[in-house]
Formats: sequence, C-alpha cells, structure tokens
Amino acid sequence: MAAPEPPSESLITLRTEPRSGAALGDRVVRMEAATVRRGPVTLLDGVDWTVEPDDRWVVLGPNGAGKTTLLRLAAAELHPTRGTVDVLGERLGRVNLVELRTRIGLSSASLGLRVPTDEIVRDVVVSAGYGVLGRWRERYDAADTDRAEELLAALGLRGFATRAYGTLSEGERKRALIARALMTDPELLLLDEPAAGLDLGGREDLVSRLAALSTDPAAPTSVLVTHHVEEIPRGYTHGLLLRGGRVVEAGPLDDVLTDDNLSATFGLPLAVQRRRGRYLAWLR
Repeated sequence: MAAPEPPSESLITLRTEPRSGAALGDRVVRMEAATVRRGPVTLLDGVDWTVEPDDRWVVLGPNGAGKTTLLRLAAAELHPTRGTVDVLGERLGRVNLVELRTRIGLSSASLGLRVPTDEIVRDVVVSAGYGVLGRWRERYDAADTDRAEELLAALGLRGFATRAYGTLSEGERKRALIARALMTDPELLLLDEPAAGLDLGGREDLVSRLAALSTDPAAPTSVLVTHHVEEIPRGYTHGLLLRGGRVVEAGPLDDVLTDDNLSATFGLPLAVQRRRGRYLAWLR
C-alpha cells in the first residue's frame, strides 16, 4: 500500500475568511464548578475551564481522570450534575442540543465503533451533515461529496473514498473520522485520543497533519485529549491536566507541562522536556 501523502503547510481551507472572536462570541467553552456524578461516583469535580476563540487545548491525565467526560460536556453530549457549562455561547440545559451539536466536530473511539464496517468511507464523512452514522435516504449534492473527498485527500486518504470503512487500518480510520468531524465546518473541534492504538509511523503522520491544521487561520478552535505528551502536535497553545476528576493545572502549555505538574497528575516522579516544538516525558 502506498504511503499517505504528506500534509501541506495548510491542511485545507475550511472557510473563505478566517474566524474571529467576534463571530464566535467571547468564549467557546466556559465551565464553572462543573461536576458530573453517576450514582456514588464523581467523574468530574468542580471544574472551572475557559476556552477562547482560536485556542488549541490539549487535555492530559491518567485513565479515569475524567478527560472523556470533560469532552462529552464540551460536545453537548451530557449535562453537568452541578455547575454550568456554556458552549459556543449557549448554556447547556437551555438550548436545543441537536442544533448546537451541528456546530461541533467530534472524533472519538466510541464514535468509530458505531460506524458500520461496510459503510463507504465517503459516506462516513458526508453523513456528518445530517448527524447520522451510515447513509440511508439522505440526499447530498456534488458540493457535499466534493468536500468530503477534499477532506479525505487532505488527511492522506486520497483514493479511499469508495473503500469500505471496515477495510481501513486503524490509522486510516482515525483520519477518516477527523475528516468527518471537519465536514460541517465546525466552530469547535474535539478530538478524543486520536492517536490511540497507532504505531509510531501512524502516530507521527497523524500528529503532523494535526499540527498543519492547528496553524491554519481558518481552522476551528480545538481540544485534543491524550494520555501522552508525545502526541501533542506543534501549534497547540494551552494545556489542562486532570487527575481524579479535578484540575491539577490549566493555562499556557509551556507553563502547565512542568516536571512537578506532570508528576502530580500521573502520581509518579516524571520529567518533561520540549524539543523542536514537541514534548517528551520519562520517569526520573
């Protein structure tokens, strides 16, 4: 199989004009004392978090830290048990969630598991316009299918449009889901562990494409969840560290990713270093 095409300096033109804070409002995401409980278990505990227009956030933490729960709040997939969550200027609990979700692009492993294996890759992408997984009787015009194929090509999947989703490798599936997340030209892009399960080559290819996307002035505000600092693309600006459902630290990435903060987050004596715009971490 041929290697995927390398990403261009600008991954893809998503809009004819760059996004602006005025267009999106003052805040993209704002959480105040956001708490999520399920029975006796507290998944998130009093989280305060603000995402500004054009931010590129990475959310880090161990298994069970609450990262996916945080992302689901930002994706308007669940409501907080206590506290408030505003997404794209709308307060959860006071807004039509179906309409709000059309403004958010989401890529996650759980979403990938719901895609029918026999679905054509182009249809996986284009069906995001109707918020469905699997094309049925919806109608799409040539502009829709052209955009889907353009996004696939930008993510290294040129020529894959008519392949069955189930025939793709893990890395190819991840890139197809990111293309789907970008299909509706979202104002907020949420990526839940996009590099999980990839080999070294697949991870580096994906991270380089996300770095290209992060520098595109037309790209949406982004939040990426990961377990590993090595998966943080160049161009990401802010970091949020979670442990046990609580915020350890949040702010500009270089201020957040310190030895002490990372050690407190993962419960081990860790060292972290930035090299050529990327991060490395190891046990001291």
